[in-house]
Parts: sequence; structure tokens; C-alpha cells
Amino acid sequence: MDSYEGVGELGLLDWKRRVFELYAEVRHDPDPRRAWQRWRDARDDLFAHHAQSPIPVEQRPDFGGVRYYDYDPSSRVTGAVRPVPRERRAIATSGDVPYSFTRFARVRFELGGAACELDLYWLGGYGGGLFLSLADATSNTETYGGGRYLLDTVKGSDLGMQDGRLVLDFNFAYNPSCSYDPSWVCPLVPPGNRLAVPLRAGERL
Repeated sequence: MDSYEGVGELGLLDWKRRVFELYAEVRHDPDPRRAWQRWRDARDDLFAHHAQSPIPVEQRPDFGGVRYYDYDPSSRVTGAVRPVPRERRAIATSGDVPYSFTRFARVRFELGGAACELDLYWLGGYGGGLFLSLADATSNTETYGGGRYLLDTVKGSDLGMQDGRLVLDFNFAYNPSCSYDPSWVCPLVPPGNRLAVPLRAGERL
């Protein structure tokens, strides 16, 4: 039995600690594909066994692992960040109450030969954190309709920088917890972060 069982806050702290450590390994591994496989294996282990797993308890014995597209090197890009006027926005969630974020920048990059741009958000509160979620042409059919997360630094999801540009490896795009269990409340993708191109990388339905 985990020593923190019954103390939800300590369980959550342990989950976050493991995720932070996992992404530190990802950032320091010179082989992105190997880092991605390590990330997949670690997520499957957390989802199957950790007390804070978003997989409902009754489903965990039959959990066979998260489904992903095959690793696609062309889905790893870097983006140029440009500041925009700071704007407080209410982002819809899977629950009844929206969450407040500040849009502070946009990131530009190329994906499949197409020029793309996404809004970057900052979560307020003590310390704050970068948040980037997105939807694409596969949403609602091949991938989760509420969008997928790529960066959520408050919770450890951070792929780092490269030569002053933001690393955007969409092979690491993942579903929010509410996609597994509606009792979780998660921010959904904001309107400005819907790509017209299909993004067949990262987590699938």
C-alpha cells in the first residue's frame, strides 16, 4: 500500500513529482523517439497503478495502455514566440465553470508544410505556468473532441526550448483527465487553438 494512501494531497504531490521527473528525462534525452517511448511506458504505469490515475478504479485491472499514433519525427518542430497584448480570458471546461487564463503570446511554426499559429496562455496564481492545448482536423473522430494538451508546466508537462524557440513535439500531445472520467474537470481547447491540418501524432481516442 502506498504510504500516502488516504491523503489525497500527498498522492497528488507524488503524481506531480513523478511527472516533473519524467519530463526532465525527456528534455535531457538527445534521442526524441527514445524519450517518447520512455514517456509512454511511464504514463501507462502511472495510469494503471497510481492512486491519482484518471482511469476509474474499476477499469484499471483491464487497462491495456494508452493508444497513440506511431512516432512521427516530422511532428517535432520548434516555434517562434511573439508577445501579444495580454488579455484575460475565460476558457470553457468540461464542467460548469470556466477557468481564467491570460493569453500572453502566440507561437508560430510549420507543420506538414503548413504555416500554423497557436495562442499561449498563462495560468495565474502562485508561480503560474504555461498552458498550450489544441485541436486539429482529427478531433472528434480519431482524437479527443475536447482537445489535447501539449504543455502544462504547472503539472510538469514541459518540453523546453531550443535555440530560443519553443519545442513543440506533438508526439507528446495527450488527452486531459476528463477524457477518461467525467468526474475530472479540465480546460477545453480555446477557439484560437484549432488547427485546420490533421495532426496524427500523440494520443488517440
